[in-house]
Amino acid sequence: MSDAQILFDRAGSAGIITLNRPKALNALTLPMIRLMAPQMKDWAADDAVAVVVVRGAARPDGRPAFCAGGDVRALWDEREDPTSTLAAEFFGEEYTLNREIFRYAKPYVSLIDGVVMGGGVGLSVHGRWRVASENTLFAMPETAIGMLPDVGGTYILPRLPGLSGTYLALTGARLKAADCLALGIATHFVPSAKLGELTEALSQVTAGAGADAEVEAVLNRFSDAAAAGTPQITQHLPTINACFAGDDMAGILARLPVEGGEWGAGVAKELSHKSPTSMVIALRQMRIGGSLSFEDCMITEFRVATRIVRTHDFGEGIRSVLVDKDHAPVWSPARVEDVDPAAIDALFAPLGNRDLHFD
Repeated sequence: MSDAQILFDRAGSAGIITLNRPKALNALTLPMIRLMAPQMKDWAADDAVAVVVVRGAARPDGRPAFCAGGDVRALWDEREDPTSTLAAEFFGEEYTLNREIFRYAKPYVSLIDGVVMGGGVGLSVHGRWRVASENTLFAMPETAIGMLPDVGGTYILPRLPGLSGTYLALTGARLKAADCLALGIATHFVPSAKLGELTEALSQVTAGAGADAEVEAVLNRFSDAAAAGTPQITQHLPTINACFAGDDMAGILARLPVEGGEWGAGVAKELSHKSPTSMVIALRQMRIGGSLSFEDCMITEFRVATRIVRTHDFGEGIRSVLVDKDHAPVWSPARVEDVDPAAIDALFAPLGNRDLHFD
């Protein structure tokens, strides 16, 4: 396979995008974004293209991966350079690509075979069809690195059943295919071994007004939701809805062991390792996102993301997880009760002429 970070192919009527950084679990880079965005526009204007399929290259050992997130290490490397424009460029172009996917006029099918986190979620969940496999592992783990659940998390997570989106945003909980189907994160389940055959069938779809219905029929023919197994998260939804209500992060932490029993106590312990500042940010996202348009959600995320990369917790989170790998971050402040509301307000404030704008 080519050494290019992202590959574009035509197979019949299908435009096929392959994320091609398998040693990095296909983590998304700015050059990949800058190649993918214009290619999608070209295919949107090409009458011979019926459907766009996005997938990830398999790892060197053959195990599948979709996309493990964005290349946040590059942002960490430039965090102390006051002249760096990388954050504004990366997030601005990534979020614009997310919006292109959300508004895409043609069928867009993501084959989420393997890990799908962070930036990979932004490349998949906003498309109309999301195909999970037995290898799917979904998460929005940003609170563990002092970041925020972005790439449209402000839009999609509050729209999941009950308060499951709040739970996912705060905890970074990992979901397999059955849970993704139960929550609507995935639309279909197809065994990994059949994804090649599925892609071939999609490449035979006739371009034109009937393409949506034909793609749906192909996916339904291959899909076997029962084979995904039994979802685990549904049994916890009543507890999630009770414990994750309200706008007060400290209140959520207090309720979990009281109202959530042993499971809730375990969740509370997990949250104790997350950045308090990131959790307060994520909770606000979940409370405001349900009433915002997709574009306004992305503008909000851009404001926070371009500022948060210069904060202590982002630097400490990346250091502990990706640099030193000691997984022992020292957050500041260390408790949600000590997070300054004014500091959070400042992160969400408009950027004036530096705000994100869409064509």
